[in-house]
This record gives sequence, C-alpha cells and structure tokens, in this order.
Amino acid sequence: MRILGIDPGSRVTGFGIVEQQGNRLIHVDNGAIFTRSGDALPARLKLIHDGLHQVIATHAPEAMAIEQVFVAKNAMSALKLGHARGAALLVGANNHLPISEYTALQVKNAVVGYGRAAKGQVQQMVRALLNLPEIAQEDASDALAVAICHAHSSGLSNRLEKALSRGR
Repeated sequence: MRILGIDPGSRVTGFGIVEQQGNRLIHVDNGAIFTRSGDALPARLKLIHDGLHQVIATHAPEAMAIEQVFVAKNAMSALKLGHARGAALLVGANNHLPISEYTALQVKNAVVGYGRAAKGQVQQMVRALLNLPEIAQEDASDALAVAICHAHSSGLSNRLEKALSRGR
C-alpha cells in the first residue's frame, strides 16, 4: 500500500510518501509546499491544494494520513492552520483517497514508541526506519512520520479485522 502522509501548515505543508510491502516500509518521496506569508490566504490555500494534487497525480497513493492539529499560538494561527488542513483534506477527498487522521501523540508513539518524544528523536527514527541518507526537511519528516503511523495502524486494523472475522 502506498501512503501519503501530510503535515499541514499555512506557511509550510509537508508531504511524505511511503510504500508498505509486508512488514517493510520503503521511502518513495518527500517534500514541502512553501507559501509566502505576505500572500492572501486564498492564494496560499490554492498553492497547497494544487501542490498536493500534483503529488497525488505523480505518485498515486492508495491512502492519505494527516496530522490532527490541536495547538496553535493564537486563534488566528489556529484558523489559518485549519484552512490549510481543510485544503489538504479536500484534495484527498477529491481524489477518492481513504483519509485517516492521527494526533501528534499517536504519531510519536507509532514511530518512536513514546508519545512524548522530542521532535529530533522522531526525525532520527524516521531516517532510520526509511533508511534515508539524511534527516528530511522538518515538515517533510513530520509528514513521513504520519505516513509511518498509518502504515503501523492500518496493519493492526487489518490483523484485528481478520482475527475477528475468523471468530465469527
């Protein structure tokens, strides 16, 4: 299964794509969509939308995972972040991708094994799990972590579903 992970942001939206082959995770691509804070919000949202649409068209993921956001510096930042998240969700929905959402705690726990892990620990673990030559750009690394979290979570869900169906 090919998974697109997204770390939404109104200034920088990170994306990461991993391929799950059995128990192996293979890095496909990662990057970030940068917007200019001086631009109007609708133009920034369009840039995020169009950039993610291009990523989906290029890599044909089968699922999308996005980080749930619950903290922001102030109300205006939270609102802009929500808009960026909405643009990303819309791209996934328009491309008929199943979308899963994960909290930062869930992502850190899936990647590092500890929900309160520091950002640097998560970045190092992403690099190690995907055998990357170096740590990816911060937002891209966060997006790869979200994709890894989904790979681990979907594997558990599939095994649980199979176990339950055998018990019927």
